[in-house]
Amino acid sequence: MNYKNKIKNYCNELGIDTIGTIKCRIFDELTLVLKNRKLNGLENEFEESNLENRINLYKYMENGKTIISIAFPYLFHNKINKGVYFSKYTQGKDYHIVVSSYLKKICSYIESLGGKACYFVDSNALPERYIAYLAGVGFIGKNKMLITPKYGSYVFLGEIITDIDMEEDKPKKNLCGECRLCLDSCPTGALKEKNFNICLSYITQKKHIDDKWFEKLGGRIFGCDTCQRVCPFNKNISMSNLNEFKPYDFMSKINLDELIYINNKIFKEKYKLTSSGWRGKNILQRNAIINMMKLNNLYIDKEKINSPYILDYYNRLLDYFKL
Repeated sequence: MNYKNKIKNYCNELGIDTIGTIKCRIFDELTLVLKNRKLNGLENEFEESNLENRINLYKYMENGKTIISIAFPYLFHNKINKGVYFSKYTQGKDYHIVVSSYLKKICSYIESLGGKACYFVDSNALPERYIAYLAGVGFIGKNKMLITPKYGSYVFLGEIITDIDMEEDKPKKNLCGECRLCLDSCPTGALKEKNFNICLSYITQKKHIDDKWFEKLGGRIFGCDTCQRVCPFNKNISMSNLNEFKPYDFMSKINLDELIYINNKIFKEKYKLTSSGWRGKNILQRNAIINMMKLNNLYIDKEKINSPYILDYYNRLLDYFKL
């Protein structure tokens, strides 16, 4: 029985067509890189600190034979947001929920074939971009994002480990060549410096940020997208056919006042459903206030802000911008 073809065909029936496989193993080749990141203080709070959990696939399935890497396209249009904006990946339904629902179905199908399977979505220790590269799903560009032939870098990644043995796919060649568009366009120099703790996407998600970032957000409420916008491999790509990722109107047409004075009810009814919701209400409110005071210099009613966390940023902003 050709399990690999059966699983790929099943994925195709679900609308998923960018899939690759590699053998389960320990990624010893990543050890030095990850140790150096830790020693140089480049790890951030979103990363797994236990090295073994990041390189040893057998930690997740002792008898695992194959890891399947799957790309889920999320882009519905390539229009560039003007003014304040949410990154493209956050504008539809929370990808943790969506990708998990697909991976659960695929795992159930694998189990119907007699195999065992477990799945992973984003917030896990696996080096998912590296796995996707090895599995031939795409290549890792100079912006450190996985770039697929069909959907560019506008994809989410998910992984399944199974005890079914399957043939490996071959890695794709890096096609960046001499192009430096992403390196030169990165607003903080994070790509040139190889320091992703100064990436604006990361900064917009941090719980605490220094005053120096107030004037650098440049309209970003959550995420960045700059390196994706300029990438030539994102110019002529297919759009997503996964309707769960279709942008919500309130995410593509932002009501800045609503975000500045957001309450728990509005957050839970709307923004918590998106991929930016996991960081909580305060992060979105803080970034909205920063952008309002930087870009528009408009009046904000302090009496409508109840959070001490937000009030602290408000007072710091007044002092920083001399308002």
